[in-house]
Formats: sequence, C-alpha cells, structure tokens
Amino acid sequence: MLKALIFDVDGTLADTETVHLRAFNTAFVLAGTDWYWDEDLYRELLAISGGKERMAHYWLSIDPEGASTLQAARKIREIHAIKTEEYARLVENGQVVLRPGIHRLLIDAYCAGIPVAIATTTTAANVDALLHHCLGSDWRKFFAAICDASTPGKKKPEPDVYVHALDELDVDATNCIAFEDSENGLRAAAKAGISTIITPTHFTQEQDFNGAMLVLPHLGDPDLPIPPGNGIHQTMVDLFTLKCLHADPLLKAG
Repeated sequence: MLKALIFDVDGTLADTETVHLRAFNTAFVLAGTDWYWDEDLYRELLAISGGKERMAHYWLSIDPEGASTLQAARKIREIHAIKTEEYARLVENGQVVLRPGIHRLLIDAYCAGIPVAIATTTTAANVDALLHHCLGSDWRKFFAAICDASTPGKKKPEPDVYVHALDELDVDATNCIAFEDSENGLRAAAKAGISTIITPTHFTQEQDFNGAMLVLPHLGDPDLPIPPGNGIHQTMVDLFTLKCLHADPLLKAG
C-alpha cells in the first residue's frame, strides 16, 4: 500500500542546475579564483553529490597540491557561502519554477493526507530559498520530513538520507515511491529499498536509469501533458497513477 512520497530537490522539484551553475561561476569570480565551469564540465561534476564536495573534487583534479593545504577547506567554505547567497538571489528574482506536475502532486498528497518527505543533499538554505519562492512562506506544511545536507551520514549514491527520511516518516521502504532526476539519486533510493520514478533534466538525461520504476520527461500538467511513448497512457502522474504503479509496477499505470 502506498503510504508516502519522497522527493529529491535539485533537478526534481525544479530544474535548478542551470541556476546553480550560474551561482557557482559568480562565486568563483567574487572569491578571486580563475575557475569557470561550463555546462559540459558541470555535467561531469554532478556525479559528485554536494556543492562543497564538488568543488573539492574539481580543485583536486586541477591542483592536487593546492587542494591538499589547510587553507583549501576554508576557501571552499568561503566560496560556497557566496554561491549560496547568489543562488538565493537568482531564485528570488524568478529564475526557477517548479517542474510540471510538482505543485499539483504536492497539493493532492497534502489534501489526501499522504505524507511527503524531502531527501536531498543540498543545503537547508537552498531548499528554503527555492520552496519559499515557489510555494510561499508556509511551504513546510506540505512536507512531513525534510532531510538535507545537514542530515547525518554519507551523501548520495549512498542511501543514508533516504533511510533517515523513512525513519522520520515511520514507514517501510516498500510503502513509498521516490522521485529523482539523477543516477546518484536513483542508486541511493534503490539501496534504501524504495521504488523510484525518474524525471531527468538536460544535465542528467544521458545517465543510467536502469532499475527505475519509470523514466518520464516530467510529471505532467493539464497544460503540459506527458508526451505519448513514455511508458504510461496517462497524460499526468496523479495519486491514482502512483497507487496503480505501486500495486503492480508491471502495469506501467496502463
């Protein structure tokens, strides 16, 4: 029986990665570095979960000696703080919107009493910036649990953030569906025993989603239906569709 939904944030609730990339590059300039990430490089770096971890990995790849100094960790924290402020500014200026179907599904779950959790490796500040802008100041009412970068444990593709979300929801993994946009997210949810629907972005669409319950371009809305040929007959993913999929994934909600 479907008892809960768990959502990733970046790329899943909203297609945020282009804005994150802009914020990183602005922060690199303001912090006095000569770093610059283009889309191809950023696509590769997304294999590393977490902004600080991503920068540390990049620094180590271009300057192993400099990345190993005591000052490196402090510099990464400095850059990340600037980047977080810049990301919040861009979101507030309307650079990001929720992906199709997200707002509708959150409202439906809330009204139906189905608890929803967040399981993300991004910071609490980034989550708040996005959802405060997109859902309003009372956005937390839609979520029974919020697990983010401050949640103890290893980051995706390890399952820790999902295990923590399950604990907070007090539900079994077999009674949930997760929503992700990346291979790392899929692997994390799968290791936690949760069936997962993938909605890739242009940054993640070439990744390996073998084992996903379903891969869709988005969750659909009345004015933006899911195109034919994506494994389901429905034009939108709603609670009925999810319950059908959960009861028998082989149906593909058909």
